[in-house]
Amino acid sequence: MNNWLKNYSGMIWLIGGIIIGSAAGVLFGKGAELLKPIGDIFLNLLFVAVIPLVFFAISSAIANLHGEQKLTRIMTIMSGVFLSTVLIAALVTIFAVWLFPIHQQTIIPPELLNHQADKKLSGDQVTQLFTTGEFYQLLSRKNMLAMIIFAILTGFGTLRAGKQGLAFSSFLNAGNEVFKNVFVLIMKLGPVGLGAYFAYQVAVFGPSLFGAYAHTMGIGYGVSIFYYAVFFSIYAFIAGGIKGVKKYWKNNIIPSFTAVGTCSSIATIPANLEAAKKMGVSSTIAGIVIPLGGTLHKDGSSISSILKIAVVFAMFGKSFNSPEVVLLALGMTVMVSIVEGGIPNGGYVGELLFISAYGFPPEALPPAIIIGTLIDPVATLLNATGDTVAAMLINRFADKEDWVKSW
Repeated sequence: MNNWLKNYSGMIWLIGGIIIGSAAGVLFGKGAELLKPIGDIFLNLLFVAVIPLVFFAISSAIANLHGEQKLTRIMTIMSGVFLSTVLIAALVTIFAVWLFPIHQQTIIPPELLNHQADKKLSGDQVTQLFTTGEFYQLLSRKNMLAMIIFAILTGFGTLRAGKQGLAFSSFLNAGNEVFKNVFVLIMKLGPVGLGAYFAYQVAVFGPSLFGAYAHTMGIGYGVSIFYYAVFFSIYAFIAGGIKGVKKYWKNNIIPSFTAVGTCSSIATIPANLEAAKKMGVSSTIAGIVIPLGGTLHKDGSSISSILKIAVVFAMFGKSFNSPEVVLLALGMTVMVSIVEGGIPNGGYVGELLFISAYGFPPEALPPAIIIGTLIDPVATLLNATGDTVAAMLINRFADKEDWVKSW
């Protein structure tokens, strides 16, 4: 019980702060608008910290691939499996959102409804989305996608430098750890910051705010549980037939409870490594796929990302069904799967990415954070346990029939 409280204490405090802030908004009405600066301070701290956090997280992850370059075939198959499952999770969620649409257009001021989020991307806008003309412009959250691309190039550059780049690789690893902790420190202010912002939203836009969240959580948990039970079984069947399904679920119990109990993909890696061996995955593939999957492969975050985007679009009265909007959402979802760290509530940086890409104002961030926080346990379950079934698929495609015969 004590461990459970320790692992979930951050989320409990955050939800508690939101509840208290909401109550304050209802009780004090317009007077709660005085709390908005507190929420703005918290959001500004997030905006400032997210750039170095994402840069170091991505570049260090790629730079640490030393020694694995010889395994080109495995890495190629792994990339294909990771990408495919993330996109399938996103498409299933998009279908669910279309089937059970989110109707909420009353909590954003009318003057923001004509915001540029509904404008079509021009050639210049596409260029600005992926690149910047000056290095210093990468430090702006408005250019986050360009910064991510630069971080990927930096990681591969460090990898190619070999021994001469070891010092810089150590710097990237140190920066990654430092800014993870900076982010943890900022999130300690989350209950106060989000509570104050939520008090402001409830006071200004009314208690009707809660309808969108309740409906969205129903979609999120429903899709996640369905994906966990059905699609993971399908993946296991592709990997090894009926026997593969039995092996997967027989050995997926401990990783599942570990993921839910710790709310961390990284904390589930040891349990996943042990489970993967029992599932018949080779030690080489398990040793590559499971650790990298904890950072780069997140089916649950894919579902969460689509939900956040759909909610923000609904709140701004925008349509979430045009081809260009959906394609960009899928692209953002893949990026989010890479950006998010395997730490509790590590998805906050992903919200900033899609808000920047679609051109939404900072007011779109709190609702996205709330959705991400509420769906974090089941998202972590999918993120973590999806790595073992992905390892089974990769082993199946890498060794073909020989893998199944070795059981």
